[in-house]
Amino acid sequence: MVAAHIAISMKPKSNNSSTNNCCGNGYSSDVSNGSDNNSPSPPPSPLKPRLTHTLSQCRRRLRSKTKSFVRRENLGSGLSFRRNLWYLLVLPLLYVSGLLMCVGPFSGLLGYATVPGSVYRSYENFQRLWDDIRFDNSSSLQLSSVWKYKRRVKVQKPCPNSTARNHFSMYRTSIMESPGSSGYLIIDANGGLNQQRSAICNAVAVAGLLNAILVIPRFELNSVWRDPSQFGDIYDEDYFMDNLKGYVNVVRELPETLMERYDHNLSNIPNFRVQAWATVNYYLGVVLPILRDQGVIRIAPFANRLTMNVPSHIQLLRCISNYKALKFSPPISSLAEKLVNRMIERSSMTGGKYVSVHLRFEQDMVAFSCCVYDGGEAEKFNMDSFREKGWKGKFKRKDRVIVPALNRVEGKCPLTPVEVGLMLSGMGFDNNTSIYIASGEIYQAEKHLAPLRKMFPLLYTKESLATPVELAPLEGYSSRLAALDYTVSLFSEVFVTTQGGNFPHFLMGHRRFLFSGHAKTIKPDKRKLVILLQDMSISWKAFKDEMRVMLAESDRKGMMVPRVKKFNRKTSIYTYPLPECACLQSSNNSTIRLTDSENALDSHREHTQ
Repeated sequence: MVAAHIAISMKPKSNNSSTNNCCGNGYSSDVSNGSDNNSPSPPPSPLKPRLTHTLSQCRRRLRSKTKSFVRRENLGSGLSFRRNLWYLLVLPLLYVSGLLMCVGPFSGLLGYATVPGSVYRSYENFQRLWDDIRFDNSSSLQLSSVWKYKRRVKVQKPCPNSTARNHFSMYRTSIMESPGSSGYLIIDANGGLNQQRSAICNAVAVAGLLNAILVIPRFELNSVWRDPSQFGDIYDEDYFMDNLKGYVNVVRELPETLMERYDHNLSNIPNFRVQAWATVNYYLGVVLPILRDQGVIRIAPFANRLTMNVPSHIQLLRCISNYKALKFSPPISSLAEKLVNRMIERSSMTGGKYVSVHLRFEQDMVAFSCCVYDGGEAEKFNMDSFREKGWKGKFKRKDRVIVPALNRVEGKCPLTPVEVGLMLSGMGFDNNTSIYIASGEIYQAEKHLAPLRKMFPLLYTKESLATPVELAPLEGYSSRLAALDYTVSLFSEVFVTTQGGNFPHFLMGHRRFLFSGHAKTIKPDKRKLVILLQDMSISWKAFKDEMRVMLAESDRKGMMVPRVKKFNRKTSIYTYPLPECACLQSSNNSTIRLTDSENALDSHREHTQ
């Protein structure tokens, strides 16, 4: 009995539970199956230390490990974020400080050589190269053969204009719950001449989108332009309204019932602020319900308040308003046509063709650019005084870093008259070329225009082409005077833009519309140009070679047509009007008449043939 008891006691204990220990190491004991086996059991294998954790303890440990892992992950993510943030903050500071050391006021103290293009030496280079320019016997560039790049512009089929009226009729029915318009749309156009033009065209498009009646746009008095002109002073109201009939209804003022509601003062109408580049869905979902409810809506300011991505029939309204409906008022258009004819007469040696240059070298533009030229301390004092007077400490804020040399290297400085002259001479234009300067009052005009006149004696402005009596009604009105420059530049064979802005962008688009898609515009690479103009060792031949390449690039880019997919336009239709506006060029629709400017262009072409 004792021996049997000992034998039994030596057997390992069985575990009847079918659940394995979650924290075990894979060891399992022999389990008796109840069979009657009298043979002695084999000696047990050496047991590993047994774990006594329960299932709940194992779960707690897993949770603890998970939390520890998450904490480590969060710590790692935090450290990674802080490291990336440090890079984002420190690296730009190092870059800017490096630029300041290279092109800033400390570069001279540190003994670093100036960065190419950071110092204005254009007039010195002109003096050095003047003899080479004067006695250059190479063949000159003929104005009739400046533009060589050609490309066929595809026109949408069917042309949106041919189906637009039916489309608008069906569109109005679809968005309106009852017959009639949604209400009246009033907009305030701000800015200068072409920013206001953009607002007008966008307002026509929005009116078409909402099936609203457009009230003739009002012009805000701009603190920079200081021109109190209203729509009728610059554009022909009757012509505008007639050319939009069937597309958008336009009226001069609100009906009497609505005027009484607001005490005959449009300013009493609550102003609705629309986000910049608002989408079609925004106007239909947010603006349209308010318009229907109130019967009138006023939106101010209205610059850039409509996205470029709109349906084709709405895009067409921009084309019609910009190139067909907007015609300058009779006082402006009649004088402008006289100036164009006088430029043609003075360009007899080049077949009636001339070059126009948008020269942004007025005092306010020079001051705003914060660029340094060759005027020394006197120039610096004048520019500082002008900036303080015009912008009241804007340029003295602690967060504003002004590095004139860096501005020049990045191509942000307005070109001077001598730089324009060197560029055109290098491209091959000779001194028989007539040049029209589209500009306000040039900063220190006598000094800065003198070298340009030496290179191009046939230099004209609106003041030299018109008599004082003819200009008198427009004096003091910057937008009306800009309209003269716009028209004369529009019909030039070559247009030269020297600085960005709405004027060249709208003009390039208008020229693309008139000249089968080609802007016929020289848009210089100013980053490259400033480097060449600072190089006091460059030869005239080497400079000319670089300018010919720049002209060829302007020729190629002038004919660029963006690839416009449905609702995916990324460029301005006012700068690149094709392909959407191309169908208007060949339209025979009697309601879309040629503007006087286009008729003038045809007569000018006949005159020069």
